[in-house]
Amino acid sequence: MIAVLGECVADGFAERREGELTLRVLPGGGPANTAAALARLGTRARFLGRLSGDVFGELFRERLAGVDLAYAVDAREPSTLAVASLDGDGKARYSFHAEGTADWQWTAAELAGPVLDGARCLHTGSLALVRPPGRDVVEAFAAAAAARVTVSVDPNVRPSLASREAYAVERWCAFTDVLRLSDDDLEFLRPGEPVERVCDEWHAAGARLVVVTKGADGALVSLDGARAEVPAPRVDVVDTVGAGDAFTAGLLHWLDQRGLLGGRLDGLDLEQVREAAAFAAEVAALTCTVAGADLPADRLPRVPSAG
Repeated sequence: MIAVLGECVADGFAERREGELTLRVLPGGGPANTAAALARLGTRARFLGRLSGDVFGELFRERLAGVDLAYAVDAREPSTLAVASLDGDGKARYSFHAEGTADWQWTAAELAGPVLDGARCLHTGSLALVRPPGRDVVEAFAAAAAARVTVSVDPNVRPSLASREAYAVERWCAFTDVLRLSDDDLEFLRPGEPVERVCDEWHAAGARLVVVTKGADGALVSLDGARAEVPAPRVDVVDTVGAGDAFTAGLLHWLDQRGLLGGRLDGLDLEQVREAAAFAAEVAALTCTVAGADLPADRLPRVPSAG
């Protein structure tokens, strides 16, 4: 089982007409997207989130129907809303309504007890690791979890909600085994720096596997400094919402199917990483063929047997 800690966000897609603006709201939020995609791929997933009792919270629970919500928190605060506009390539730009919402109010008591029982991996990141007041609780929980499980982190940078300094990637690397981020994230965090040098610095800080996704240009994988490029499948893109989250789900699903999760990835080699990333790229591409962060259930790829 893979546990995922983080937020649910209501993604509102705007349609402008004279005198009015209509929002089509779909369930989103990077960690929730990853949990839902893991479950759809066939990996048992547990979501550690704070779910509001409002109408958006009902939408989130419906979307996470295949995910273990036994340790999700029933929150009194409202849900987070993100209003998205799409450019000509289907890439979203967001404006957030996130002050005082449920996702950032974590307390240590809410993450105590058997929340990781049965888990081989904890995936977290995104806004839950950078938004006060709960960010310190989430980081401390992830750091402690590293003694028990493989830890995966996706910074999922949102410059409108958190400063560059809030994304303490070097510090997170001390407890992170898998670090997945986009090329846009990398440019925001380390503008103008060569990706190879940044990867090597993050390896030195503790992260074994760094994956930089590059949209239609595929992904760069770096395992302890050994690197490879992985192409992306060509598809007809509806939008790219949730593609990175789906990539993470595909990557972790592949590693889980091969029995590589649960420790520090000691048995992992570069060829396996290349195969895992190719599978993940296929999962991400499928997500781009439909609206919103929704992995199509009728076309799911399968992890081939080892050997």
